[in-house]
Formats: sequence, C-alpha cells, structure tokens
Amino acid sequence: MKRISVDIGGTFTDCFFVWEDNYIEAKALTTHHNLALGFNEALDLACSRAGLDRTTVLSEVDSVRYATTLGTNALIERKGPKVAAIVTHGFEDTIPLSRGRGYGEGLGYEMQQNLPAAERPVPLVPRALIRSVRERVNSAGKVVAALQEDDVRGVVRELVDAGAEAIVVSLTNATENPEHELQIQEIILDEYPAHELGAIPVLLGHQVSGRKGEYVRATSTIVDAFLHATMFHALSQLSNNLRDAGYTKPMLVNHNSGGMAQMNSTDALQTIHSGPIAGVGAAQHLSDATGLGNVISTDMGGTSFDIGLVPAGGVKHYDFQPTIDRWLVSVPMVHLDTLGAGGGSIASYDRIHHSVRIGPESAGSNPGPACYDRGGLRPTVTDADLLLGYLDPENYANGYIKLNPKRSYFAIEETLSDELDLNVLEIAKIIKRSVDEQMAIGIGKELRVRGYLPEDFTMLAYGGNGPLHACGIAKHAGIRKVLAPPFSSVFSACGAGNVEQLHFHERGAHIIMYNATTRALFDEYDEFNAIVEELEARGREDLVRQGFAPQDVRYRLELDMRYGNQLLTQAVPLDITRMTGVGDVLHMIKTFGDVYSHRFGASCAAPEAGIRVGTVRVAAYVEGDKVAFGSLEHGGERSVPAAAGSRRVHFVDEPQPLETPVYNQTALTGEAVIPGPAIVTTETTTFLVEPGWRLEPTAQGAVWFLQD
Repeated sequence: MKRISVDIGGTFTDCFFVWEDNYIEAKALTTHHNLALGFNEALDLACSRAGLDRTTVLSEVDSVRYATTLGTNALIERKGPKVAAIVTHGFEDTIPLSRGRGYGEGLGYEMQQNLPAAERPVPLVPRALIRSVRERVNSAGKVVAALQEDDVRGVVRELVDAGAEAIVVSLTNATENPEHELQIQEIILDEYPAHELGAIPVLLGHQVSGRKGEYVRATSTIVDAFLHATMFHALSQLSNNLRDAGYTKPMLVNHNSGGMAQMNSTDALQTIHSGPIAGVGAAQHLSDATGLGNVISTDMGGTSFDIGLVPAGGVKHYDFQPTIDRWLVSVPMVHLDTLGAGGGSIASYDRIHHSVRIGPESAGSNPGPACYDRGGLRPTVTDADLLLGYLDPENYANGYIKLNPKRSYFAIEETLSDELDLNVLEIAKIIKRSVDEQMAIGIGKELRVRGYLPEDFTMLAYGGNGPLHACGIAKHAGIRKVLAPPFSSVFSACGAGNVEQLHFHERGAHIIMYNATTRALFDEYDEFNAIVEELEARGREDLVRQGFAPQDVRYRLELDMRYGNQLLTQAVPLDITRMTGVGDVLHMIKTFGDVYSHRFGASCAAPEAGIRVGTVRVAAYVEGDKVAFGSLEHGGERSVPAAAGSRRVHFVDEPQPLETPVYNQTALTGEAVIPGPAIVTTETTTFLVEPGWRLEPTAQGAVWFLQD
C-alpha cells in the first residue's frame, strides 16, 4: 500500500504517509491563503524521512485523501456567495421563520433555555432573495398545479438582477416527485448556459436530501450552496497542485458520513467536520483490530476538542439531522461533539464569574499562541503549558517551532494578573485545570445521555495536544484507562487513510411495519424492495462513475424506526437487504428491538404501540486496504528506563514544583514503564504523565496512561 492522507486543521496540516510497510507522520502549519503550501511542506517532511522526493512519491501512490475543516471555517466566518432561493408559492417565509425554536439550534444549553435573549443568526439567504413560483405537488407525488415556464423565467431574471451568485430550488414534496425542480433547473440553464460567463450554480433540494421535511431540506441546500464556491476553488487548487507534481489520479475527499469519494461525487455539505470524523473512523478500526472494547475518541488540536463515541461491536452513532453552525440540516453524519477548546484557545477574563474563560476564540496558526513569537499578544492554553514546564521551548514540534516563554509570561501578566490578583504561575494552573475540566464535562455528557458510564470506556487521546492533557481530562471525567493511539499526533489523518469509498442515499417513507390497531404486519414487499433497489442503483452509479466494477460494490440497508408516534427515531443497520416474506419483517422488528433495548434499556421497548419506518437508507461502498495496527498488549516484565534529564514542573494539585524526569523517544520500548510525574518528548508530540499515573509503551508509538 502506498498512500497519502492529509487532515487540514485550523492550526496544523497533518500528513500520514504509507509507503509499503513504512508509516510516517509529519506536520506543518496550515497556510490559509494557499492550502497547497502547507500540504507541500508537510509532505516534503514526510518524504525526507522516507528518503524519497515528492515527485517520485506522487507518481507512485495509489491515492491522496483529504480531510478538512475548510467548509466549517468558511461557514463560521460567513465567507460565501450571495445565495437566492426559489420555493413553492405560499412558502416564501418558511426559511426565515425556520421552526418554532429554530434560531436556538447550535447554541449552548444555557442559551437554549433563554431563547428570548438569544440572537438570531445572520441569514444565509436574505428575505429579499427568496422568490416563489406557482406550482404544487401533493404528498403522494401527484402534480396538482403545473409549473408555469414564463413565471419561472421572470423569477430567475429578478434574482439574477438582484445579484444572486447561486440559486437554491427547494419545492414542496419534491422528494416524492422532483419533476418541477428539474424543470426549473432546465429553464435556468437555458437562460444562463453553463458555458457562458454569468452562469451560476443551481442546487436542487431533492438532490441534496431525499428526506421529507421542507424546512430542513431547504436549509441543507442553502448551506451546500453557500459553501459550494469556497470548497470548489480550494479543492481545485489542491488538485491542481497535485497534478503539477506528477499525481495523475483523482483526488479523494473524506465525507462526514465516514466515507469518501472523488471531487465529482462530493457536495460541499458532505465535507463539514470530515477531519475529526476520520479520527472517529480510525478509533473504530483500532478497537475492532485490537479488541479494545468501548472507546471514546478525543481529538485535542489547536482550535477544537472533538469527542466521538465508539461502543464495542461497531455500533456507530449517526446524526441524520445534525446542526452545522446555527443550521439544522439533513445529511448523514457520524456523531461528533465539538468543543471550542484546544492548544491555541485564548484564555480571557470572565468578569461575571471572576474567573478564566477558555476559548472558543483561537489564536490559530497565524499569529498563533504568544509563545510562537509571531505577534500573538493574548495568552493561550499552549502558553500556560509552556510556563508550567510541560513543553520544551527548544524542542517543540521537533524543533520546528521555537517557543518564547517570556512572551507567554508577558501575555498572561498583562491580560489576567491584575483582574485575578494572582501571579502568572497560579493563573497558568487555572488555565490548565479549566480546560481539562471543560473537556471532561463534555465527555461525561456525551456518555451519560446515551446511557453509558465513563468507567466502562477507554479514552483515546490524540491530536497535537491530546497526550499532554490526557491524564488531567481523564481524572476529571472518571476514566482510569487512557490510550494515546499509534500515530497519535496525526491520528485523524491516519483515519483518512483507512476510509472506504462510500455513498449514502436515502428516501423518506411511511411504512407501518406493525400496525398496533389492526395487529397486522407489513406485507407490501415489492414496494419496499423497489425503494431499496432504486437507492442501490444510485449508489452503484456513483461508484461505477469513479471506476469501480459493479460486482465490487457492497450494500448495507438501514431503516429509521420508531415505536408508535415517538418523535425520536433510531437508525437500525440490517444484515438483509430485501423483504421476501413475514420472516424478514419479523427479523427487522427483532433487530430494531435489540438496538433500541441496547441503547435505552429493554424495559423501554414498546412494540405494542406499533412500529414505523420513516426513512429507508442504503450505504453503497467498496472495501479497501487498511492501516495495520500492532498489538496493544505486553505480557513481559517491565522496568523503569533511564531518564535523559529532568526539570522542575508545576502540577495543578501540587503546591510546589516537582523535579520531573524527562525521557526521549528511546524510552518508549515494550519493556518500559514510566511512573509519574514524568515527561516524554518525541518528534511529534509530548506525553505528560501526571502524579498518580504511569505510562506503558506499546507498538507503533502508542502508550497507555494507567491510573495507579
């Protein structure tokens, strides 16, 4: 296997390079003005470690895969085109009104409880750019009012004259019959052909989301349109950079569904959070390959802290109507909870609570934390870590970045000392404890709302800052076993190297699997199978278009099911794809009961209320090679290795600094055990072993943090 996978984050661009049996990790600062520069720098570093040059590598690798938060950042910064929308006559205000509590989506829990005080998000489509056309399709897909061509042409011209740079078409019941949306697209292309200057992107609601729900389908299409130009230009820039260097195959892009595809089969909406989600995929592969059991993955980078849940047995948690920024959308996304706290998060004074607030604002890569000495004047988590003695100023990022402790000291003193009336080191401890507690609360919430206990999980700590804060976070979360996985500093990029080419297609349905009133089971097998066959055909078409043989395509059927009129639906993966008799119906009902009981408890299942299906979903995928992970177990005797040196280090619960042994990468052998307090510095990350913990190395640079 020869493969390059890249995760472009807000601060660092991570590269995981596979060349036969050699696995190499490398990092470079993200270059936001031209992402290709950061990619080239990280790849060149990886190539030099392998003794190869970039041109040779790119001409021989089987694939280059990108995961990125570029779309997320563009949405946060509201950098996008002027989007217009065409809807069914009478539905012009659906988008601005949203749902009853729509503007609370994406806000924190406290603010959601006080919606009158919440600010509405700035709309991605202003009301003045929303027009309606006279047409109507009923819920059964029958046309009850035909589309009028002259009416459409007039509306389109109005929108273009008003400055529209992208047009969204989202009509009522288009998922049941998309005839009118397709006609409008044809009329727009007739008025403004794609080969002429002035052509504008046209996105159809039924093609972005196949689910029922007019408002959410419209917002999904609007977000997609808003990100379209940004993602197209950025990914094209990266693709052209690869071609200039000799790479001739299509570039692959990771999706938030946990799969990936070529650029011509990728919507901008599908790339949101694709980097952290690749890390969750790597966590699942590691758990499956090593028998790790229940895992909670935590990725602490420079800007954010991403939490993913991977219970034993491969049950993956999906969000099918996730919130992106402030918008509820309809797209299958591996569940992920993101906190705005990382190594680059800025520490500021909270006047209300007379304490330190961490994030969500980040110093990013430019200027970066104050200690980077690149103009940053505000203190960050990394500045606190440096002053507490956890980081080596001369050997941070393998010496790539020299740290200036005086800048960190000055930033904290100037910003926080007077307000808190504390010295700089005391404030640095508060910053460390605050960020650890903040992340531990996030982990506890993720586990408990799904009925899990922290002590039943192993915490995976990765990302550039994960192993540095692992002990502190786990202690506050009540977790006793932490694993910094193989290639921990670029684990999400490693996950991008494992991702399969996969497409989800889904369709809203109204299927009563068991009618509680008549006590009848569903028996319209041909109708159900026709829906599945249609979705399989769409997935197969996607993959064949990318060069795969039809016989290599695999399918997985999933149903969104619920008891009676419950609002909550449960995604149920099935081991069959067709319904041929009453036995298959009973099998689907039993599978639903098992999944539901596992999540909520057996006593919560209520089949007597009836069982319904709201969505039929098919995952079409092609299996590929995966990165091989080594064993995490060691049965032999362990001994404490010789330290390379020592330094005085401040720990949160220790009133005085402790003389702490410092080890280098040579100490990470299978026979070693390193009791805390201790620091281990490698080329790509720093492991902090706090008092009361011990570190036990294992294969491929992975280490266990175990509480004594």
